[in-house]
Amino acid sequence: MNEEDRVRVEAQVRACYSGWAKTYFDEYYAGAVAYPPVHVDIVRDLLRRSGAKTLLDAGCGPASMLRRLTDLGLEIYGFDLTAEMVDEARRTMSAFKVPSERFWQGSVAERADYRRLPAGYDAAICFGVFPHVPASLDGMAIGNLHAALAPGGMVAIEARNQLFALFTLNRYTRDFFLKDLIDAGSLSAAEREALAPALAALDERFRLDLPPLRQGKAGEPGYDEVLSRTHNPMLVRAQLEAAGFRDVRLHFYHYHALPPMLEAHAPDWFRRRSLALEDPADWRGHFMASAFVVSGMKAQAGA
Repeated sequence: MNEEDRVRVEAQVRACYSGWAKTYFDEYYAGAVAYPPVHVDIVRDLLRRSGAKTLLDAGCGPASMLRRLTDLGLEIYGFDLTAEMVDEARRTMSAFKVPSERFWQGSVAERADYRRLPAGYDAAICFGVFPHVPASLDGMAIGNLHAALAPGGMVAIEARNQLFALFTLNRYTRDFFLKDLIDAGSLSAAEREALAPALAALDERFRLDLPPLRQGKAGEPGYDEVLSRTHNPMLVRAQLEAAGFRDVRLHFYHYHALPPMLEAHAPDWFRRRSLALEDPADWRGHFMASAFVVSGMKAQAGA
């Protein structure tokens, strides 16, 4: 991806989130209809185990995660692509006596934007960001996180689970079948013509009208109208290992007791059962959880 394309993608993402700063936390963390933020517990456990004293949130949004971590005694820093999110993070965290200069605007694709501490950060988290990072820049963003850490530092990166598509039975499933499993893009014109009836029959197996496209609220592009990728957890784990992280682990969250389109048939049971399934280490998370965290440790100096 060239610089012009990256600038265009980031401008679209900023436009998507610029009007979301005041409501994002309530919609996704604290609202009555929001799924409980079980991923916060995953992060809290990782931070406690790491013994971190300094923490960078790369893509901090309105400090949604950080405001839930203030009791851990961490020296907190964060940056975000969207100016309005940075403003809200500063406002929110001022109540916890975190200096406003510890929050700034920046891109995960720019190494200088991490403002690395002289000794490096003890831990870095990156949530809600990688869906909006072009595939060609995944490795760069992971490398930047690695470079920002102190030796022995911990990273935790969140992504939407691509393998969840095997459970949803909707347009995500069709897309995963065609693009990643069958690799229809590599077929010749003759092959596509010969397989057209089979591919049409495949479409009939899924609800291609679901899920509804998430659109913007007041003229800005919505979540599904900007780059919003999913990631294969096994490939992301390999990317962290290739970047030099060790002890790389997957932690699944936001389980679904049934394919989402069936929730309306038993909504109370669906929510209770989904919450009961929450176990970051359960193998079913590869398919029944819509998101995951991948964690890893930067090697100690000389190791």
